[in-house]
Amino acid sequence: MSRIYLLHKPYNVLCQFTDAHGRRTLADCLEVPGVYPAGRLDYDSEGLLLLTEDGALIHRISDPRHKLPKQYWVQVEGEPDQSALKALREGVILKDGPTRPAKVRRLAPPEPPPRDPPVRYRPSVPTTWLEIELREGRNRQVRRMTAHVGHPTLRLIRVGIGPWRLGDLPSGHWRSETVNVPRRPPGRDANRRSNSPRKR
Repeated sequence: MSRIYLLHKPYNVLCQFTDAHGRRTLADCLEVPGVYPAGRLDYDSEGLLLLTEDGALIHRISDPRHKLPKQYWVQVEGEPDQSALKALREGVILKDGPTRPAKVRRLAPPEPPPRDPPVRYRPSVPTTWLEIELREGRNRQVRRMTAHVGHPTLRLIRVGIGPWRLGDLPSGHWRSETVNVPRRPPGRDANRRSNSPRKR
């Protein structure tokens, strides 16, 4: 059994515990020694961040080979039409290659609570909330995807990682859970090698 910490990372908080430039860090939100984030969340993004002291669990969560789905609530500029949503769902071509297909849907009200500081407001430009689910994690991928289809991201909140959900956890708060991480029996690979037929 391992303990995992679910933190609602606020906007403009670094995904690390120290900073030479005096910016806010995870140490301002979580006072638990010996834990490390499993994956990252951009400085200007909000939402669910998982932390633990268990290195195997960190690897299981953050390694892209395990393809844990990640859900984001994304406020974009404008009102994406069906062709833009289809492009996001099927994958778009970014500078580092095509993205994998994603799940995309419009979010119905109520919208998430306001951010501090608030998102810029322009009366002449409407905004739309989308839920986007990815199974990959490139640098600033969601922002680049929405910009590619002509709808820049104004606000991004990660609400889910695999089986873990942000739920009603307030910004800057955390909760902990215990999780059973399957362990590979010691020596299993060695036994497999010793029992395999030798090549002649």
